[in-house]
Amino acid sequence: MPIASNFTSILSKDWEINFTQCAPNGYLKYTELCNVLQMTAAAHSEIGGISFSDMQEFHQAWVLSRMRVEITKLPKWRDVVTVKTWINSLENSRSVRALEMYVNGEKIVGSETFWAVFNTQLRRPEALALPYEHFELFPEEKATQESFSKINLNLNKEKVFEKTVRLSDLDIVNHVNNVKYLEWCLDLADDTKILNQQLASFEMNFMKELSLNDQVSIHENSESNTSIFSIDKENKSCFALQLNWKKPI
Repeated sequence: MPIASNFTSILSKDWEINFTQCAPNGYLKYTELCNVLQMTAAAHSEIGGISFSDMQEFHQAWVLSRMRVEITKLPKWRDVVTVKTWINSLENSRSVRALEMYVNGEKIVGSETFWAVFNTQLRRPEALALPYEHFELFPEEKATQESFSKINLNLNKEKVFEKTVRLSDLDIVNHVNNVKYLEWCLDLADDTKILNQQLASFEMNFMKELSLNDQVSIHENSESNTSIFSIDKENKSCFALQLNWKKPI
């Protein structure tokens, strides 16, 4: 699609939180939070002429490589949230995108995301085939207090679950959807902390794609203020997640 007439380099989009997106406490699930953020990013790429449909003409797609999310509080059922997004950097095969979520003008979530251009036939990164110079970049406008950090996977970890990738885990790029990794791990985390909104921030690192019928194991290292999960296939890490819990008052 051509660049939309209403294209702007900073996009703000409203979403109403519905009950299917909420946990038993009535607040938005962390997985659905990621979905809303990523749908906003997709909407911006759509009006900017670099959407999935545009890129598929060249057998390309954006895939998420890293994501950091900082949460002050979560929206609840029936809240109307405004998500604002812009691009910090975009060059060749890589892009860093910022996102913020607001309720009634109050910022409640900030996120930094790192995306790579992926050839869906060759299954490897490559330079973006579409023009993108019309996007103004805002390298100094950060949405999070901290940037990406290295997740330490050298800690003593315990295997807590094994899983086979099923069809319902796959997305349109024909690999495990990035939010599924988060869902698998959060199902193994402390549910009391989750429901009491004690998660201050989390960070995800996607290293290798997973496909249908892959056999994976999930490992955890949990301490008082952090929980680190890794998802491994054939003893090689494909995904890492660090949950940063709020410190007790």
